[in-house]
Amino acid sequence: MEVAWHPLCGGEERLLVSLKPEDEDTVVLEKPADNGEDPGSRHCRELLPRILAAAPEAVLLVVTDPPDPLADLARVLAKHDRVLSTGTWVDSLRFQTHLASIFQVHPTSVEAQILGEHGTSEVFVWSGVRIGGVPLKQVVSARGVSLEKLREGIERDVRYANIAIIEGNEASQYGIGMVSARIAEVVLRDERAVLPVGSYSKRFGVTLSLPSVLGRGGVRETFQPELAPEEEKLLARGAETLRKAAARAGASAG
Repeated sequence: MEVAWHPLCGGEERLLVSLKPEDEDTVVLEKPADNGEDPGSRHCRELLPRILAAAPEAVLLVVTDPPDPLADLARVLAKHDRVLSTGTWVDSLRFQTHLASIFQVHPTSVEAQILGEHGTSEVFVWSGVRIGGVPLKQVVSARGVSLEKLREGIERDVRYANIAIIEGNEASQYGIGMVSARIAEVVLRDERAVLPVGSYSKRFGVTLSLPSVLGRGGVRETFQPELAPEEEKLLARGAETLRKAAARAGASAG
């Protein structure tokens, strides 16, 4: 896969596209934030007609914050469902990494997902956490760890990871950049990997993250994991938050 940043409109606007002329599989849109009113929505409306003219069959991956409402807007404008957001995958990776550090295991030995919104209403699926296939409650009990303190600390660190990263190295684009590149790779290679990326959910009436089978053409199927009752409530509440955000972005009207 060959990719490069291409300037648009002669400014700092950038579009990540495949360099291969025969490839119209994936278009990744990332725009620098500015101080204008609702810049994400405006940029989406400005750029999508040109993207669709150049690559009408492409899968569209929205990276710019807030990715889920802007993916809903892109879906309305594009008039198709081949629209993704980076969703909660980067959050889920941070969740796994923090758990791995605490229990001193490799992150690939940790099963942990965050679902719903990439934002403050994201849902940590604690009921599904496994360390080497062993339920988290069993692991913390054996080690004498307080689950409540563990949850409080990890949720705080993951929710505000961007702030800590920016304070540390004055940049937070590397993590989301790697996630975006990997999503593009999964689509182009038709890997059918199951990832927590954002796509439109008929059940919730909005774009949010669920475990999703991702391949050529975008999300092929989503799974609804078994959640604890409180997690179900939080997911429904987060979906309502996203529906309001999508409406503010103009997704309902297109």
